Amino acid sequence: MQVILKEWNLYLQLMDSKPVLRELHIGGGTPTFFSPDNLVKLLKAIFDTAIIHPKHEFSFEGHPNNTTKEHLQTLYNLGFRRVSYGVQDNDAEVQRIINRIQPFENTKRAVADARAIGYQSVNFDLIYGLPKQTLETMEKTILQSISLQPDRVAFYSYAHVPWTSRGQRLFDENDLPSTETKMKLYQLGKKLFTENGYSDIGMDHFALPHDDLFKAREEGWLHRNFMGYTTQHTGILLGLGVSSISDAGIAFAQNNKTIHDYYAAINSGELSITKGYFLNDEDVAFRKYILNISCQGKTKFLPEHLELIHQYSFPELEKLEEDGFVDYDDAGLTVTKLGLNFIRNICKAFDLHLLRNEVKNEKPQFSKAI
Repeated sequence: MQVILKEWNLYLQLMDSKPVLRELHIGGGTPTFFSPDNLVKLLKAIFDTAIIHPKHEFSFEGHPNNTTKEHLQTLYNLGFRRVSYGVQDNDAEVQRIINRIQPFENTKRAVADARAIGYQSVNFDLIYGLPKQTLETMEKTILQSISLQPDRVAFYSYAHVPWTSRGQRLFDENDLPSTETKMKLYQLGKKLFTENGYSDIGMDHFALPHDDLFKAREEGWLHRNFMGYTTQHTGILLGLGVSSISDAGIAFAQNNKTIHDYYAAINSGELSITKGYFLNDEDVAFRKYILNISCQGKTKFLPEHLELIHQYSFPELEKLEEDGFVDYDDAGLTVTKLGLNFIRNICKAFDLHLLRNEVKNEKPQFSKAI
């Protein structure tokens, strides 16, 4: 925690005035492994050196097994109104094989505690495509989750990347659902959520009509950043801690991925940035197309970009149109109802870096969309 505060102070030294905190998320791990007292020390040290925006949105990730009433009350008193619980799956066999044992009763208790204290939004992270998962176990998990009425649900696809994650080498790949079954798991989840009052926000996110995420989507001011969908539009996102990613609008930067290297850099008085990228005008323009598609389901093309769009995007969009996912012409693109299930694939058509550098038969770097 002291090193994180050192990193924060390094950023403060680069600023001309006190930063305004509009959005804060603590996670990327589970902060409730810290004691409430230590969380207060960490957050107060940051808050004392910043201006808290009157319309701020503070959220945190909680583990159902160890998020106590004291955690929830402490963070509520500090301005947090949203909590996200990593449920993943409620089936005992699935939990055993992914080494995440957490009884449903613990999730039920954690949600009840958050509601009683006054949290305005509770999110569940669920994952489809996990080893040993079946349509029957997935249905039970989703219906149990819906019974607790989370305001938002992130229904993520399991990313199988054993070449980068040692933990994923602990089970046999034969335990994973087939691509066809995985698609059925997603379709089952979407069906159950929508039948029970949830709206499909896009890219695996669902929300109830009273939630701000739903309102932002309906009113056209939904935004997306590294944390996922958000109602906040901030110019700078600073990531603190090991492997965190920062976004300055015109540049990205990522911290070192090991604790040793991260500590060494910060303790020597330097930011722990291991790699970064400055966006050029083309990057900024096509980033906007991707954001429009992922947040609004449509975008308009600027005439000055049509040459690039014809060269790189149209060949991809032609295939997507054949599958019924998009309608497009030189004026712009609209995602169809069917295409809402494939937003990532559609956005790929505007990732010029990926399209220019795709090389067949290379070792895979990313997980599959499904």
